[in-house]
Amino acid sequence: MVNVLITVAAGGYAFILKSMWDSVKTLDHDVSKLEVSVAGEYLKREEWKSDMQRLFDKLEIIDEKLDNKVDKP
Repeated sequence: MVNVLITVAAGGYAFILKSMWDSVKTLDHDVSKLEVSVAGEYLKREEWKSDMQRLFDKLEIIDEKLDNKVDKP
């Protein structure tokens, strides 16, 4: 009787471990696919530099306009 209980408990434990292992494998596969898709969407250095240059150009124009502004009394 004890042997049957031990066998049933071990079988249940093995089933739980197997389902957890399968879940981990599925998650690992999903993360791998996500890593590949994210790597393709990074901002390129050249794009970053050109965007920052445009931003600084606009800020320079604003700065010049503020320097030339005359307040009315």
